[in-house]
Amino acid sequence: MADPARTRPDELTLEVVDLIASVVARYHEEYEEAAAEHALTGAQAKLLGLLTLEALPMRKLAQRLKCEPSNVTGIVDRLEARGLVARQPDPADRRVKVAVVTEEGRRVARSLRESLRFAREPLAGLSVDERVSLRGLLRRMLESAP
Repeated sequence: MADPARTRPDELTLEVVDLIASVVARYHEEYEEAAAEHALTGAQAKLLGLLTLEALPMRKLAQRLKCEPSNVTGIVDRLEARGLVARQPDPADRRVKVAVVTEEGRRVARSLRESLRFAREPLAGLSVDERVSLRGLLRRMLESAP
């Protein structure tokens, strides 16, 4: 049996990979533009988005953003100065500070997400069944990824 790691992908797989890469590139480009419209950098917008899901300590934010904790501290400092996030003691360990989104930060994050036309408009052209199918396929890809 051939080693899957050594077999070359077929043309269809290569085309799908290229299409995914194009979607990701366009999404990042539009995300950066949307962030700039809110006077945010892409990293600030991503951090703000993460905090709308849950309060997180700096260490976990750094892991999720794949950057150094010192970079996260600077990002949080700038967002805190704008009133978009705040630092609070972690209820589980009062020695640790967690970053939390403020109501204004939540409003900005929602506005940013709603302004992403690339993500919204093409998906609106798909039927509900097609979107459900696409969601299922993407979840399967992510679940099986190493």
